[in-house]
Amino acid sequence: MNKSRLKIYLAAGVILAAVAAASVYSFNNGRSPAWKPADLIKSLEGADHQVGYLVNIMDEDSKIISKVARGVSVGDQIIQPDGKHYQITRVGGNYARAKFLGNDTQFLAYCDYFENLAVPAAAVSLDGKNNLVGIYHTHSAESYVPTEGTESVPFKGGIYKVGQSLVQRLQNQNVKVAYDKTPHDPHDNNAYYRSRRTATRLMKDNPVAMLDVHRDGIPDASYYRKNIANEQVAQLRLVVGRQNPNMQANLDFAKRMMAYANKQHPNIVKEIFMAQGNYNQDLMPTALLIEAGTHVNNRQEAQKGVALFADAVPTVLGITGGGGFGGTGTGTGTPGGGTWTALAWILGLTLLGGGAFLLISSGGWEQAKSRLSSYVGREFTGFMGPVRGLRLRKRLSKKQKETLEDLHSEYSPDANEIDSENRKKIR
Repeated sequence: MNKSRLKIYLAAGVILAAVAAASVYSFNNGRSPAWKPADLIKSLEGADHQVGYLVNIMDEDSKIISKVARGVSVGDQIIQPDGKHYQITRVGGNYARAKFLGNDTQFLAYCDYFENLAVPAAAVSLDGKNNLVGIYHTHSAESYVPTEGTESVPFKGGIYKVGQSLVQRLQNQNVKVAYDKTPHDPHDNNAYYRSRRTATRLMKDNPVAMLDVHRDGIPDASYYRKNIANEQVAQLRLVVGRQNPNMQANLDFAKRMMAYANKQHPNIVKEIFMAQGNYNQDLMPTALLIEAGTHVNNRQEAQKGVALFADAVPTVLGITGGGGFGGTGTGTGTPGGGTWTALAWILGLTLLGGGAFLLISSGGWEQAKSRLSSYVGREFTGFMGPVRGLRLRKRLSKKQKETLEDLHSEYSPDANEIDSENRKKIR
């Protein structure tokens, strides 16, 4: 193997190691790129959200605090309507253990804020670009057994009618909605890659928020069933992906939604679940995954649940006459904290990879420094040369300018063309 090829292999190895190290650091801090090599492996394991699958999540006193039909990982977190915050510390079979982290003070602050917020009864339609909510379904086959007779109807699941109830309730409050009914079957983890095209297409309409509507798959209808507003409805779970640069902004949005939705209709939102995943929430800071009941609830319960949830959307997003919760930096017009984190990721990895390649290809620190200094010097001189020349020319007298032009003519290739031809003949 020659030296140049060895350098290339070494540079590639350093770059990959740098990306891996950055990914580990980011994961431990609740942030990571939108896609990682591990996602490919995970996509081959089957859907993370399976009908009939059940994981009971217990606190340190063995009390069940949550039930999910998805893969649970150490580090996943739960925030309950009373503000209790848990983190999963151990997973084994169909059970997981969660540690109580204390009350989530930010969520409780939102509850206090909305408790004292006076909002008009009806929303006012605004003409601004950000008065639009995007809605779609990644798992478009999801259905409700008591209503459809099966948990899955390919390409036209009962989840579409749940989505339509959400759309109708928002439109009744003068909220503009972009509802994309593109199917993304089959129901597997790759559905999120397919639905990403749909979500990206919705982004062209500049929505203020984007909602991916699902239903859960736990075999327990009573877990979601609740009497709210004198009706039997299915409660909702809000899911936030931990593996995306917008995680903190998405979580902030989820907290505000649960705080105000439960203020209007107590217990309509069952919990916020922070799961290991991305769910295309890296696309914008106000993206949410909503689970409306489970497959053994009847569809009408889920439809009523999302309709009650919709009552909170205009106020939280600030598209009502009374105004919403401002100052959070989650609008789509200006990059929020999560968006700047994503940009920092790209810039940091680019500089890290470029620096590693320069170091190894040069053969050492001194050679790399010399090469970089030489490049910067040439570029700076090339950029500043014309500028300095123009400044100097402005300060010359008329006579000095004429002399300079004579010298330029004397030594220019065009002026000496005849002399060049004569020299050729002599030779």
